[in-house]
Order: sequence, then structure tokens, then C-alpha cells
Amino acid sequence: MNTTLLDKTPQTQITSKPTLIGLSMDELKPCLAQIGVPDNMLRMRSKQLFHWMYHYGIQDFDLITDMAKELRQKLKENFTLDRAEVIERLVSKDGTRKWLIRTAPGIEIEIVYIPDVARSGALCVSSQVGCTLNCSFCHTGTQKLVRNLTSQEIVMQLMIARDDLSEWPTPFEDRQITNMVFMGMGEPLYNYENVARAIEVISDGEGIAIGRRRITVSTSGIVPEMDELGRLGVMLAVSLHATNDTLRDVLVPINKKYNLEMLFDAIRAYPDLSNSKRVTFEYVMLKGVNDSIKEAEILIKLLRGIPSKVNLIPFNPWPGSNFVSSNHATIKGFSDRLFNAGISAPIRRPRGRDILAACGQLRSESVKKRASAIRAEREESLNP
Repeated sequence: MNTTLLDKTPQTQITSKPTLIGLSMDELKPCLAQIGVPDNMLRMRSKQLFHWMYHYGIQDFDLITDMAKELRQKLKENFTLDRAEVIERLVSKDGTRKWLIRTAPGIEIEIVYIPDVARSGALCVSSQVGCTLNCSFCHTGTQKLVRNLTSQEIVMQLMIARDDLSEWPTPFEDRQITNMVFMGMGEPLYNYENVARAIEVISDGEGIAIGRRRITVSTSGIVPEMDELGRLGVMLAVSLHATNDTLRDVLVPINKKYNLEMLFDAIRAYPDLSNSKRVTFEYVMLKGVNDSIKEAEILIKLLRGIPSKVNLIPFNPWPGSNFVSSNHATIKGFSDRLFNAGISAPIRRPRGRDILAACGQLRSESVKKRASAIRAEREESLNP
């Protein structure tokens, strides 16, 4: 494994000036008005600034070539283009990258880049610090909710990844990050407003320009917000994991509030579903829990009439978990049964397990053991 660790000592804050990173074009206008840009110039100047921030990824106002020196100086005096602090960077043996960033004291977020998926690579971002859902198989869910992330903190995650991948200016061919998935820490629909504002920035053609059909928002089933999500035009993913309410109440406790009937009514009402805009269902394979052929048969009935894909995810172990992953033969049999019924059911290849970057393993550094410590403990137990 190629692992890069950065200095863990918190950096001294040099300036209290606010960063503009993460703001939409409309949100930039009052900032420019504050430093004296006249009303009749706000639209043009905000568009210029937005383009330099999100197409070129600049971190220095002096790099802007189509603004007068006086305006650039005013921007420097009042604002920054700072990203969040990167306090750890890990690279897995399979090429997966994970960053731990700190956006404010006590606010730490993990971001994961997975190469060689979709057209090129996908970035998995977080929407909350911690989580309230307490899904029993999920390491992230064992961390209490600290707070929602702001739209700026969400956009910063993508900016930091693109900085590290040297993906500026925004390429329109041969991108490394072609897709973005809200599948990191937290429940996105419990932070809908900030997620929606971040998507506005990320999808804007003047900047990063990731199309909304290449942005997927995953939910455990927050039914009241699913209709609003549909209006954003993004792809929907549902953390399903069980085919009956009794089991799902245990695995995904939000099911006690929004049961499978309510959830599937909301899914069927999701706008513009088609073979080109399918719902992705995430299904973690747990040995002896939800992996029987009987469950596969029930799942087929649940998905009838819904353009869908089911990602079968081998359970990724984490310290203290009581679950075990289904073996490959069982997962393959489950997958084959769904494929035979006309439902795409690929088996997701675990990525980044050695750096605790796989599905369900993300957790704030402030409350978790380091991956290196866990590996050392495992090696010690194998070689007493």
C-alpha cells in the first residue's frame, strides 16, 4: 500500500477572512457588492469569478486576468479562496484515495475517490458529520451526529479531490472524476437544502460541470424529501438491505418511521424513471441474515415495474461489528437469480478496505482507530 500521512498538528489560522469556495454564482453577488462592484456589473463579475474558481480552480485572486488589479486587491483584502485543511491522505493498493479534512474545530470529514468506475472515477462525499440513522451494519452510523455540513463544505470536498488529482482547469475529456455520489457520512436528505445548493454549484456549466445525471444521492428512505430530490434531476440510490419490514427495522431503523410500502410508493413516484435513469438499490450481503434465495425472490417482486439496478455489496468488516459477509458463492447465487429475472445485479468489488475507505467504513478520525493501528492489531493476533 502506498500511504501518505500529513502533519496532524492543527494549522494556525492565519486569517479570519471568509472563503468564497463553495458559493454559487448568485451567492457571489452580495460579496462583490460588499467591496464596491456596482449593481450593473454584478452579474458579469460574479460569472467571471465563478468561472475562475470552478473551471480553473484558482487559489490566488492575482491569477484572474480579466479583472482590474484594483478589484483583485479588494477581493484579496476581504476574502480568500482557501479550501479546508487536509490532515490525512491515504492511497490504497487498489488506487482508491481517502482524505480526512477539517473544516472547523471538531468538524472532520472523510472523502473517497474510487478510480475506474462509471466513465472514469467516482468521488464519494459526505453530507453530515456523523449520522442519526444507526444502521446496525454501518460503522459510520455508530458515530453520533455532530452537525449538517454547509453547502460550502460539501463543494470543498470535490475541490480538494481535484486539487490532489491535478484536475484543473476542468477537463471536458478524459476526466478522472466523472461521477459524484452522496454516499459518505450522513443522510443527505436530512441536509437537503445544503445538498441541493452544493449540487447547483457542482453541476453549473460555467465551472465544474458535472451533469446531474452523473450525480447520485443515496438515502436510507427519508420519504418526505424524496419528491423534492426528484425535482433536482439527480439519480436516486436507496439503501435497502432487507426485503421485509421486520428485518429492515433492525438493519435500517428509519424503516420504523417510513416502512417499505411507503418507501416504494415514493420510489415509484420519482420523476422520469426509465432504463436510462434507473434507481440504484444498495444491498449489503450479510451472512445468514439477508442473503437467501428466498430474499432474492421477494426482492424481485418488490422491484417489479421499477427501472432498477441492485448493487450487491459484500459486507466490509469494522472493529466491533457482529456481522460477517456472505461468501462469494452465496452472493453469486443471489446475483444470478436477479439477473435471470431481468434485474441488473452486479457484485460490487470492495475498494479501499485496507485504508477503511470501503462502503460503511467511513468515520471521523476524532472517534475512530487509525487504519494502521487496526492492521497492527490484526498482524499481532495472527503472529502472537
